[in-house]
Amino acid sequence: MKYPWLDSYLLQKKGVTKDHKQEWNWDRFMLSGKLFCAVCMDSSGQPYYITLKLAPEKGDALRGLYEDILPGYYMNKVHWNSVKADGAVPEELLKEMLDESYDLILHSLPKKIQQAIMEDKI
Repeated sequence: MKYPWLDSYLLQKKGVTKDHKQEWNWDRFMLSGKLFCAVCMDSSGQPYYITLKLAPEKGDALRGLYEDILPGYYMNKVHWNSVKADGAVPEELLKEMLDESYDLILHSLPKKIQQAIMEDKI
């Protein structure tokens, strides 16, 4: 994978947990049990997609600019986008996308849970 920093970047965010969904062969990054990023693996365990949530208009725009950003793999194609793990998406752009996905999920949670996450109580 072109982005070896991804795990540490996501796990340093407040409240993030990681697990592996064996049936799908995905590493899932979640916030209070809600998915915000998945690293989809092929049958040999190599990452091929990084799937994350974006505002629909931003996802559309980025898919138009980068051939390595596609509608979400096995996800709602309006809200979810997949980045080829060995593609040509710049690292800084991927970090911005990951940050937006985290923020979208964080702000969808009840205020009390948001506050607990931000205060490192979860």
